[in-house]
Amino acid sequence: LAKKMVYGVVGIDGLQGPSEVLIIADETANPEYCAADLLAQAEHDPLASAILITTSRRLADEVNQEVKQQLKNLPRQAIAAASLNNRGKIIVVNDVDEAIELANLYAPEHLCLMVDRATSYIDKVSNAGCIFIGGNSTVVLGDYVAGPSHVLPTGRTARFSSPLNIMDFIKFINLVDIDQADLNQLGQAAVAMARAEGFEAHARAVEKRLKVKK
Repeated sequence: LAKKMVYGVVGIDGLQGPSEVLIIADETANPEYCAADLLAQAEHDPLASAILITTSRRLADEVNQEVKQQLKNLPRQAIAAASLNNRGKIIVVNDVDEAIELANLYAPEHLCLMVDRATSYIDKVSNAGCIFIGGNSTVVLGDYVAGPSHVLPTGRTARFSSPLNIMDFIKFINLVDIDQADLNQLGQAAVAMARAEGFEAHARAVEKRLKVKK
């Protein structure tokens, strides 16, 4: 990766990995849309992940058949098929809340909510790069024209990181200004922590300012 080669010499946004989509769908979802969106991610490369979690066994069967049908005439059929074989899944759960619980554990790059009252579940999602709401919000529009940055966290890093945004281009400098009152309040705690770590010079640097004699 080019970014990996220059990391440390210049700042980079992150080391994003293979593409991922996790679709949560209920019985109201369109199986053709679900299959098309799974394949749209799968055709990226054999390491891409395309996962459907649904509350409907009927939908699971229909999407499985749709994927097979739509895969037949794809120009990148071999790549998409390898991705689905390696990292594709269709999972049936009891309800949408259970699906979201699994999604939060997986922390996908793209999370699609193809369920009834999709917006009512947004606040329950804690880990995802981008949430696509409803059947019309295909990830492909996010790839090209929808608007938000599509440099998204992958590989479960959405648990602790965010999409590329303006804050990634801003550099901060912290300031520390300790007066005597602050020093008297904080100093002994710093001394104790320094000695607990075995850093005697650290402890003495504070003690000299506290004028604490051994």
